Amino acid sequence: MGFKTAAPDRYGLLREFARENRKNATFAEHVLWDELTENELGVRFLRQHIIGDYIADFVALEVGLIIEVDGAYHSERQQEEDDERRARELKTMGFDVIRFSNEEVLYDIEKVIEEIIQKIQEYE
Repeated sequence: MGFKTAAPDRYGLLREFARENRKNATFAEHVLWDELTENELGVRFLRQHIIGDYIADFVALEVGLIIEVDGAYHSERQQEEDDERRARELKTMGFDVIRFSNEEVLYDIEKVIEEIIQKIQEYE
């Protein structure tokens, strides 16, 4: 899978947002990032990576897998609809999106990693 990027007129702005997101990651994002970089999952993950007009929390470009870690506001109806639309658009670009809540990452990280490994194995 090739490198994906934003349209040139938006890339600079998205790059700044991505940098800020990396600097101000949630605790759950830190926990998952540590797991993704310390586990031998067979793929390399990037964090806060620009794809199209979106910034993915974590992405494994070689398999087209995006992992999102969601706070409570993602359970609001409008945000759920926005997340579904975003996932559909990313699917057309060759990416699958899996989502975990902050609570899942913080309180059941083993299950989260298991699900990620299962998804990665689907690509083999």
